[in-house]
Amino acid sequence: MISGIAIIAYLTPGLSLLMLLTFPVIVIIAVLFGRHIRKLSKNRQDKLAETNTIVEECLQSFTVVKSYANEWFESLRYRKSVDGVVGVSIAFAKVRGLFFVFIITVLFGGMFFILWRGALMVQRGEMEAGDLFSFIIYTAILGGAIASFGNLYTSVLQALGATERIREILLSEGEVNVTGGSGMTEDTRPIIQGNIVFKDVAFSYPSRSDLAVLKGINFQVRRGEKIALVGQSGSGKSTIVQLLMKFYDASSGTITIDDKTIADYDLSYLRHQIGIVPQDVILFGGTIRENILYGKPSATHDELLAAADKSNSLEFIEQFPEGFDTVVGERGIKLSGGQRQRIAIARAILKNPSILILDEATSSLDAESEKIVQDALNKLMENRTSIIIAHRLATIREADCIYVLEGGKIVEKGSHNELSQVENGLYRNLAKLQFELV
Repeated sequence: MISGIAIIAYLTPGLSLLMLLTFPVIVIIAVLFGRHIRKLSKNRQDKLAETNTIVEECLQSFTVVKSYANEWFESLRYRKSVDGVVGVSIAFAKVRGLFFVFIITVLFGGMFFILWRGALMVQRGEMEAGDLFSFIIYTAILGGAIASFGNLYTSVLQALGATERIREILLSEGEVNVTGGSGMTEDTRPIIQGNIVFKDVAFSYPSRSDLAVLKGINFQVRRGEKIALVGQSGSGKSTIVQLLMKFYDASSGTITIDDKTIADYDLSYLRHQIGIVPQDVILFGGTIRENILYGKPSATHDELLAAADKSNSLEFIEQFPEGFDTVVGERGIKLSGGQRQRIAIARAILKNPSILILDEATSSLDAESEKIVQDALNKLMENRTSIIIAHRLATIREADCIYVLEGGKIVEKGSHNELSQVENGLYRNLAKLQFELV
C-alpha cells in the first residue's frame, strides 16, 4: 500500500491527491466500525464462556442433575445460552459484513470517480493516456491492499475482543516466576523449624475491604505442637491458614515463622514447607502414582511405597488390578471419600513438610473410614507443627491448645478439658451439643 501510494504520487500527483482525500473518511468510519466489532467480539466470548460453564457444571454434577430429575431444565438452560451465543455471533457477522461492504463500495466507487476524472484530464490534454493506464494499474494494486487491510483490521479487532480478559491476567504481576525458579539453592534456604506467631493480625478480603474478617488475632505455635482452630462457619479459621500460606497479605499485624516474617521467605519454598490435607480433596485425573508423587515428583518407588503404607492406603491400592497405575478419574471420582483422603495424606507425607494444616480432613467420612484416616493423620502429625481446623470436636481432644474464634476474634483458648469447664463458654456449648456434656 505504501509503495503504491509513493509511485502514483510521483507519476500523477493531481489524481493521487484527489484519491488520497478519501482516506480520512475511510479511516474515521473504520474506527467507528472497529469499536462496535471489538465490543461484540468480547460479548461473544463472554456468552461462549457462560455456555461452557453450564456444560462443565452438568458433567461434574451429573448425579445431582439426575437425582433432581432436572435433565430437561439443564437442556433448556443450555439451549437458551447457546441461542445467546448465536445471536451475538450473527450480530457480529452482520457488522463485519457491513464493514467489508463499506470498504468495497468506497474502494470501487473511488476508483470509478478517479477514472472519470482521469479521462477528462486526458481529453483536455492534461495527461497522457499511458500515464492514465499506469495510474489504473497501480491503483488496482493499491485497492487490493486496502481491501485486505480492512479484512485484517476486523480480524485484529476480533482477536483483541476475544482475548481481552486473558491479556488482563497475563499483564498482571504473578506470585511466582514459573520459568526462572525461586533463585534459592539448598544451601541458601533457611531451615524451617515450625515456630509460628500471629501478632495483632487483622484482615479484610480485597473484594470486601469494608468487612473485617480477622480482628487482632494473637497466638503462638511452638515446634512440634498441635493446635486446633474451632468456631462457627465464617469466624475466620480458614482465613488464618490462607494468610499463613500467603494467599493473601494481612491488612495489619505480623506473621512470623522462626522469628522471621513470612515476607522474608521465598514464596515457593515457604509453601513447599507447608502441607495441607483439605476437606474437599482434589485429585488429578491421572493415576494413583501420579497423584501421590505430586507431593514430591522426584521421589523413588521405595519412598512412594513408604508414604502409601503410612497413610493406610497401600492395602486398598494393592487390591486394584493396576495397583499404583489405577486411573482415579476426573477429580478422583472412581475412588471413595476415604480413599481420596488417604491418597491426599500420602501426598502430604511424601512432601514431608515442616508445618501441617488439616482443614476438616475427616468431616465427610463414615466412622470406620474416619478411624483409618485419623490413624494416618496421627502418623503424619508426629514431630510436626500442626494446625487443625475442625467442627467435630472429637478429632481435637488431644490438641495441645484449642483456639475458639467468634466474629474474627479469639474468644477462648486452652486444652479440651480446660475449655470444657468454662461456664457458659462457647467451646463448652459446642461440646455439649456434640458430646452431651453436663
